[in-house]
Amino acid sequence: MKDQKPVKMFTLSTCGHCKATKKFMKDNKIDYDYTDVDLLSGAEQAAVLAEVKKHNPRFSFPTIIIGRDVIVGFQEAEIRKALGI
Repeated sequence: MKDQKPVKMFTLSTCGHCKATKKFMKDNKIDYDYTDVDLLSGAEQAAVLAEVKKHNPRFSFPTIIIGRDVIVGFQEAEIRKALGI
């Protein structure tokens, strides 16, 4: 999507809400980066969890960062608003 805000998601590979969010992004042709936190280990996982904590101290997933907006969970209306779609 042209002029799209950057989208970064922290997800779990087994999370239904995370899968729904990825499908929503794909279906709406939204470019996004994601990290399946449960597939990381050791220091790499610890570093990513520290970043998640900055945005979402409850460590719930998905944690979605769209520009300056942080959305926790698959909240379609909030995601659409943040993306301007």
